Amino acid sequence: MRAIQITQFGPPDMLQLCERPMPEPVQGEVLIKVHAAGINRPDVLQRMGLYPVPYGASDLPGLEVAGEIVRGDLQGRFQMGDQVCALVQGGGYAEYCIAPVQQCLPIPQGWSMVEAASLPETFFTVWSNVFDRAAMKQSESLLVHGGTSGIGVAAIQIAKALGHTVYATAGTDEKCAACVDLGANLAMNYKTQDFVHLLRAETQGRGVDVILDMVAAKYLSKNLSCLADDGRLALIALLGGTKAELDMAQVLRRRLSILGSTLRPRTVEYKAKIAQQLMERVWPLLPSRQIKPVIYQTFPLAFASDAHALMEAGTHIGKIMLQI
Repeated sequence: MRAIQITQFGPPDMLQLCERPMPEPVQGEVLIKVHAAGINRPDVLQRMGLYPVPYGASDLPGLEVAGEIVRGDLQGRFQMGDQVCALVQGGGYAEYCIAPVQQCLPIPQGWSMVEAASLPETFFTVWSNVFDRAAMKQSESLLVHGGTSGIGVAAIQIAKALGHTVYATAGTDEKCAACVDLGANLAMNYKTQDFVHLLRAETQGRGVDVILDMVAAKYLSKNLSCLADDGRLALIALLGGTKAELDMAQVLRRRLSILGSTLRPRTVEYKAKIAQQLMERVWPLLPSRQIKPVIYQTFPLAFASDAHALMEAGTHIGKIMLQI
């Protein structure tokens, strides 16, 4: 099969087209003929040598795919030839990819393969952090940093569709407008506005219940100021650094929680639980496009390096995809 490999750690042109043996599914896995795959920030970090591949996972990049099942252990969940999208531990930038059958979900009715492939990594990440670990309740509010990233687009839409008040930050006025179009009640330009002041004013000084943050250290103090009492900060990335001073008195006094997680090393059993929750709560909203795909640009498999360069440029709104 054709695939994209990382020839050595470094810039985007370290991604090169190659030929690899077709992977073989084992018990609990299916082989998917891949039609589309998503580009995600962890792929970029892996290419740069900053994201070690979990033991036993493919060294090929790619954490989400859409395609058709051609072989494997169906466990009564699917039939051969069924079209699915799946969260995978790696290997998505290829013509064939293996996936745990419990991490496969049906293609939403009316969605293309490219659209469906944009779902798994971001939807699993948002659900596991916002609704599972941070346990956002029905009446609570959410602040999403990086509102036009793949994660941000998913978080805004899912939370809004489920009845939550959503706030977002982004780096340009155009991106802020896109956040509002996706359902954010307020979007703030972090480069030109004081989002802490604006958010406290918008919430009459209360703050928000949950923050989904990929910046980390640079925003720690600001995030604590944005949280309501009993608020939860869910950290999913470290784009703003790993170390910061923490006002622990504020954490104690206001009963704040700081939660961190990475999804890729979690067990199949945990991801299967998230898949089931998505199937029950989110998948019914997709055929009507109450939650819609936001695809910025699609590249052929051989141009994966161009896709990575675009992601690093940071000008995109939504998902960058590969079509195979």
